[in-house]
Formats: sequence, structure tokens, C-alpha cells
Amino acid sequence: MATTPDIGKLKRSYLMHFIDASFGTGESPKWFLIGRDIEDMSVELNPDTETVKNILDETVVNDNGYEPSIDADTYYANTGDAIYEKIKDIAMNRLTGDDCKTAILEVLVDKKTGPYDAWTETCIVKPQSYGGAQGGVNIPFNIAFNGDRQQGTATIEKKVPTFTATV
Repeated sequence: MATTPDIGKLKRSYLMHFIDASFGTGESPKWFLIGRDIEDMSVELNPDTETVKNILDETVVNDNGYEPSIDADTYYANTGDAIYEKIKDIAMNRLTGDDCKTAILEVLVDKKTGPYDAWTETCIVKPQSYGGAQGGVNIPFNIAFNGDRQQGTATIEKKVPTFTATV
């Protein structure tokens, strides 16, 4: 495996999260970068572990994996955003299930040139509320990772990523 030049401490902007704004319409993914009005956002891994003590006084940890999610706490409704119409539709029409399903693309820029390490996975997007204070209509939403995770690489041209799965 080739080594890459050290770029040091990663800026937060080097970890990018995109959601597919086409929401499974059969089109090629239309990746929308999340984060414009967000000051702090993390993937919460939500590890699912259980510690059990048996009758022999032995402690056993059952590792049931992860239930990752993202809280995009600030999304100001913007009619120019590729995700706006679908986020509005989900919130206002109280959509559920497959109507809320799309894909997420995570890209980690930890080397000086691409392609960069990337992962894609199906996800469910659920608005949590709408309205908010003076300054704009806020529609915060959660993203629940839903499986089928694929590792690969992404190239980014003019702020548009292209994902290639690792075979």
C-alpha cells in the first residue's frame, strides 16, 4: 500500500457528508453537501453493547454493533437547495418508510490528492420540527444510517463528488 504525504491535523471541513437529493428516483446520485448553517455536527455511532455478569461471576460483553446517526440541527429552508423540496415533502406530508430513504456519502480528505477514502450507505432522513426563531425557517433533520455500507473512493470536481466502490 502506498503511503500518502502527511497533511497533519485535519480540519473539520475535511470530513464531508453528502446526501443524495434524488431520494431514489432512479437518477444518478445528486449529492448535496450538508453543513452550510451547521456549526457542530458528528456521526453518533451509538454503539450497542450489553454487559452481563453470569453465575460464575464472569463479566461478558455482548457487542451488537452500531446504530449510527447524524443530527443536522440547523437546516434553513432554501428553495435553491437540491434537498429542499424533499425535506419539505417529508415534513409537511409526514412521510414514512421508503419515502424517506436515500443514500449518504461520507468522504474523508486525509491526503493531499484524490481519490479520497469514501463510504456510502442507505439512510433514512427524518425532519424533527419546522419553524424556529426569527431569521429563517429551520427544518432540522436526523439521518439514520440504514445498512448496505460500501467502502470506496471519491473524486471531487467543482465541489461535486463521484463515488467508486471498492471491488
